[in-house]
Amino acid sequence: MEPALGKPGFFRNVMVRLLVFGVFVVIVRFAYVITVAGESCTVGDFCFFSIPQRVNLAVAGAGSGRGPLAARTIAVSSGETSKEWIGAVRFYSSVFQDLMAGGYLSPESKSLCVESPAGQDVVALREIGVVDAVGIAKKPSKPLVKSGEGKRIPFGEDSFDFIFSAAGGIERSSAPVEFAAEVGRTLRPGGIAVFHVKANDTYSFNSFVDLFNCCKVEKSHDIEGFDSSMPHIRELVLRKEGARVSSDPKSGSSSNGKCYVPGYKQELVNHAEPLIEEEPLKPWITLKRNVKNIKYLPSMVDISFKNRYVYVDVGARSYGSSIGSWFRKQYPKQNKTFHVYAIEADKHFHKEYELKKGITLLPYAAWVKNETLTFEINGDPGDKEKVAAAKGRGMGRIQPVKNPGGFDGGEIERIQGFDFADWLKNTVSENDFVVMKMDVEGTEFDLIPRLFETGAICLVDEIFLECHYNRWQRCCPGQRSPKYEKTYDQCLQLFTSLRQSGVLVHQWW
Repeated sequence: MEPALGKPGFFRNVMVRLLVFGVFVVIVRFAYVITVAGESCTVGDFCFFSIPQRVNLAVAGAGSGRGPLAARTIAVSSGETSKEWIGAVRFYSSVFQDLMAGGYLSPESKSLCVESPAGQDVVALREIGVVDAVGIAKKPSKPLVKSGEGKRIPFGEDSFDFIFSAAGGIERSSAPVEFAAEVGRTLRPGGIAVFHVKANDTYSFNSFVDLFNCCKVEKSHDIEGFDSSMPHIRELVLRKEGARVSSDPKSGSSSNGKCYVPGYKQELVNHAEPLIEEEPLKPWITLKRNVKNIKYLPSMVDISFKNRYVYVDVGARSYGSSIGSWFRKQYPKQNKTFHVYAIEADKHFHKEYELKKGITLLPYAAWVKNETLTFEINGDPGDKEKVAAAKGRGMGRIQPVKNPGGFDGGEIERIQGFDFADWLKNTVSENDFVVMKMDVEGTEFDLIPRLFETGAICLVDEIFLECHYNRWQRCCPGQRSPKYEKTYDQCLQLFTSLRQSGVLVHQWW
């Protein structure tokens, strides 16, 4: 009998069908991972290849940006096809198409994306037809993103027609002034720079604009972000016009040296705590309690777009008097690092500043000009709390050597005074955030007018001023301090004049 021949054919058919079914499962699983789950082939989801995958991104078609969605296929490296990554590309594609519709971007624009580590914005530009687009980041993702930083853009002058900075890149920069200067340097005249920032108040908006002397604002509007890191975005469109002289009356100095406090700073005064208009019978209690009512500037606005952060303590006395006990512990700094200038003429306090980091001691007296002064140490019975905080050291008052009258028998020394307003103008700029505390035992009536006269007052964002007057004494009910001649009304006039001029000043104690 002949052996049966059908059995091998049966097994062959079964194996072929199993193989076909297996291939079908692999294809379905692969399609699910890539097109539905939005994952890459490196996550171990039944994938067999680690080569770049091709991903379908549904983005709005180029042109008006209002047409039907068109599917375009782009090649992206494996590991960069997550849902979030694809969502970012779609978001930026929509942003760029709106900019095209507004005439700010074209397919011929040579474009740069600054601080773009993942390159989604570069991919989006190429996806909508802007083929000459590249990004820079500290950690590059070649070939789309090259090595570079916003504060050191590795391209020549006038290289680009369009520069884009997303995700608050300039806000996170440690050198926003250099960042802005580099954008201005590499942008061609007439070119467009677009920034996505969190500038949601007039102070931060104007601080941002002040960084760019080369450009003017073409458009500013709010858009919805695509992730939780920046749910609300302020999109700012700037056009390069070349060097621009800062003659705008909102800032800067006039021909006579005086300055104009910007209107957006003046608006902040309206939100400050009210002044104490009636003279307190117990000022050592009332003024101290008033500190709790102070509305600090960083609690009202975003202070991100500043070059440096500076605290100037005029009449600093010991480190613990205000720098250590108040400014470093209580002042809201928005995670910014402030450099501190301690101005203190009394050599009794100088040594303790030698080991303090981030503090520059100026061992002189703040004054209206450079000259030798007489310096008197004389405790006031009404200032026992301050004297105790300074380890028994009394308060210091200064007068010119040629006019030594008015002192009443305290310890007198000769010290060097310096032109404080002139020093301030040479130390800080309009792009710095400057906080000042002034406790100078009556000299405020000389220093404040000098700050206005020279225009230096416009460099200060916030002032904490202790005004000295013949207040009621804690030790002796019914008696006023003989140490000062000014009255509380004169102090109130000084505070009022500062606020009416647009200076955010607080009553200090």
